[in-house]
Amino acid sequence: MRTLYARNYQRILRIISPALPWRVPDLVEGENSVFSLPAKLKEKDIKNVLIVTDAGITKIGLIEPLLRKLNEVEILYTIYDKTVPNPTIENVEEAREIYEYNGCEGFIAFGGGSPIDCAKAIAARISRPNKSVTQLKGILKVRKKMPPFYAVPTTSGTGSEGTLAAVISNKETHEKFAITDHALIPHVAVLDPLLTIGLPKHITAMTGMDALTHAVEAYIGKSTTAETRSYCIKAVKLIFENLYEAYENGSNVEARKQMQQASYFAGLAFSRSCVGYVHSIAHTLSGFYDVPHGLANAVIMPHVLNYYGEAAHHSLAQLADVVGIGKGETLQRKANLFIEAIEEMNSKMDIPNKIEEILDQDISKMIKHAQAETIPLYPVPKLLKNDELFYLYHVIRGK
Repeated sequence: MRTLYARNYQRILRIISPALPWRVPDLVEGENSVFSLPAKLKEKDIKNVLIVTDAGITKIGLIEPLLRKLNEVEILYTIYDKTVPNPTIENVEEAREIYEYNGCEGFIAFGGGSPIDCAKAIAARISRPNKSVTQLKGILKVRKKMPPFYAVPTTSGTGSEGTLAAVISNKETHEKFAITDHALIPHVAVLDPLLTIGLPKHITAMTGMDALTHAVEAYIGKSTTAETRSYCIKAVKLIFENLYEAYENGSNVEARKQMQQASYFAGLAFSRSCVGYVHSIAHTLSGFYDVPHGLANAVIMPHVLNYYGEAAHHSLAQLADVVGIGKGETLQRKANLFIEAIEEMNSKMDIPNKIEEILDQDISKMIKHAQAETIPLYPVPKLLKNDELFYLYHVIRGK
């Protein structure tokens, strides 16, 4: 019964999806492209913005050149840099008050997925002032025009600069949930590879594997289209060709540029075709133990892909062909070789194969959260039962 409900829900969503108000951000890309942002603001007569970022970015001065450009053209700004790695309801409400108090007219989200998601949730609250953050949880709860939104990613992973989702954490319940609405797609996305040159190796690795997870989960699900498959294929190919180079040689601008493209394509793909159990399990680990999202995805992905078994073999074999793995082998062998390639990439970048923080007493709660996130929305290759998730949590823990 549960499977029938979920598949019917996904089928209906797939039918109506093309009629929904999709927006593709105005894409600005290339070296030093961030400096074109003030002119973009001037075009819209925006005189006062809230910049949402995090303390790490302000500490290293990454945002300073942009601030100087804003000063030159007399655009006022207020900086909110208290965003935490898994942005919270408290982050959203605190920044919303600052936005309203200072009379801001739009947002610049500057940073990784956390500041961009945090800014999206703030924008959702501005658009829907009578709804709390938790009341906006789920699909199509905003449905109002949001303030002008400019996303400037400084990592290559979440793809949040092109997506319709904001993921927020509830510290009280340990739940990590998504606000999903077409209104949250940024109006402008700035892909400046120079902003990612200084990324530490471990962040390059984790965010890159996050992008790969987006592309793989979107591709193997049951709601793909020709458009989303194309985005996934581009992303997977770019990641296999460029992630390790970006990891080993962080100053390679071309590799950084290609990883930004991959992250963006993967974001467009999963916005339209969703993700799966890798993400829903990863969100529980972030919510309960503050495990970085990209790290959780990287560790979990091979375990879940293996568990899907033949339900995912055909799609994974196609991705193996994309990256030139297993020519002439059977579908099952190609699929397994693709999973092994993911494991090898993790190993080369010092990403572990287990997450030991998982506690026995939390597993039942995490299963409940993971299932609630997955069903009925995610068109996974195979719907898992609670006992199967119980097994997976133990495998992921390595015990």
